[in-house]
Amino acid sequence: MARLVHTRKACAANPLKMSAPLGGAMAFMGLDGCLPLLHGSQGCTAFGLVLLVRHYREGIPFQTTAMNEVTTIMGGLDNLEQAILNIASRAKPKVIGICSTGLVETRGEDIPNDMKLIRSRHPELADTALIFAATPDYVGGMEEGWAKAVTAMIEALVEPRKARAKTQRGRINLLAGCHLTPGDLEELKDIVEAFGLSATVLPDISGSLDGHVPDQYIATTFGGTTVDDIAAMGSAGLTIAVGGHMREAAEKLNAIANVPYVVFDRLTGLGPVDHLVQTLSEYSGRPVPEKLKRSRSQLVDAMLDGHFFFGAKRVALGAEPDLMLALGTWLSEMGAELSVCVTTTPEHRLEALPASEVHVGDLDDLERMAAGCDLLITHSHGRGMAERLDIPFFRAGFPQFDRLGAQHQTMVGYRGTRDLIFSVGNLLMEHGHDHVPVAESRKLIHAAA
Repeated sequence: MARLVHTRKACAANPLKMSAPLGGAMAFMGLDGCLPLLHGSQGCTAFGLVLLVRHYREGIPFQTTAMNEVTTIMGGLDNLEQAILNIASRAKPKVIGICSTGLVETRGEDIPNDMKLIRSRHPELADTALIFAATPDYVGGMEEGWAKAVTAMIEALVEPRKARAKTQRGRINLLAGCHLTPGDLEELKDIVEAFGLSATVLPDISGSLDGHVPDQYIATTFGGTTVDDIAAMGSAGLTIAVGGHMREAAEKLNAIANVPYVVFDRLTGLGPVDHLVQTLSEYSGRPVPEKLKRSRSQLVDAMLDGHFFFGAKRVALGAEPDLMLALGTWLSEMGAELSVCVTTTPEHRLEALPASEVHVGDLDDLERMAAGCDLLITHSHGRGMAERLDIPFFRAGFPQFDRLGAQHQTMVGYRGTRDLIFSVGNLLMEHGHDHVPVAESRKLIHAAA
């Protein structure tokens, strides 16, 4: 059981954490016809926009209320109202997703009441969904902001189940955590569909941020979960939440529409995917399809082939909590040792990580402790650290701006875990980590068998 260790530094020297407003706005990017709006200064929006553009290499529709010194003191209602009206008249979105920032939250803006006042003044906004998520920069990180936005979507758009309404057993809800890529979501949808089921994914960035090109310019997001899809989520027979930070959203959906839910802390690794497949098989009443059985067999073979290169390797891992839990547990199952773990927020579910300590800190902490490790895993801001320490570097998480195809990186399901073994194993082989001690190898083979 890991012990959470909090940093005593007065400030982050090299931040690992991405902000909550960025996580919330990114979640809104998974809705169809949406335009995320950050209620704060222009700089807050510009910084997040740059990260998203560099990671996805796509045009990102972002707007800001452009708060300045005067409006910060006098109040931001006029800025918020003008921004909403401009967006509605020019881009004509189906949804405007509003995320607060530390600026307006510190002042104490009453944004929900401001939105009610704006609606009462402007009946022309009747067909535009306005969804607000409270995401101050100083509370939590990207996962927390994402979770608050998804919960706000459910609260605003899901219709309560009517009395005697029939459950659609063939449809399930899939609440996707922010650590899942578009490639991950495509893999999960394939698994669900293999059992004859259809999934409403919320938010579905596999439809909006997967790199496809529209026939014409669109000022909002295109692809993703529609407003009608979200409204109908209450009639589904089951909700599957991926990532511990999605539990609150699943609970909210259950409270509104009484949809039962299952939370999967991770779907990377043989055991968790087996659990998912068993859950879907029992729910659908169908046997496991042969193609999934074959994918599982390929994963088992990849584990046998790859564990020689993972055994006894010391890994330094820096990531948001749910990504850390997924990758860290999988690495331990492959025989690696989690020597250094640095995360962004003190989530108690990380106590289940197979490590002695998990530090809540930044990349400076990670670099200070990672000397002598065999592998470094974090997002692209760790590349300078990897060069200085001369450590093999595997990029995971957000942002990844120095490699192509980050949105298609897949690390869940049988196929995703298999490919992850090959990617990391090949990296270790390339840097000379091509064997483990004989005694350790025999121990790992025995454990795998």
